[in-house]
Amino acid sequence: MAHAEDVALTKQVRRDFMRHHIDMTLADVRVSHGVVYIRGTLRPEGRNASIDLKTECERIARNLRQRPGVRDVVLDVLYRT
Repeated sequence: MAHAEDVALTKQVRRDFMRHHIDMTLADVRVSHGVVYIRGTLRPEGRNASIDLKTECERIARNLRQRPGVRDVVLDVLYRT
């Protein structure tokens, strides 16, 4: 069973990516003991299509790593434009 902190962090991660207009419908987000795992396919949402998706996702991951309770972020994703 997932820890309450991991469940809350999972929701927060999804919100962060949505806030940056990154489509995560084809990705899976899991948090286990403070390690964030993002696997699958990420795409920019319509109005954000011109961004460098990989650079933006790495920036979000760096920011996540600075949050209390986050030990690491693992991006195992395909970037689609």
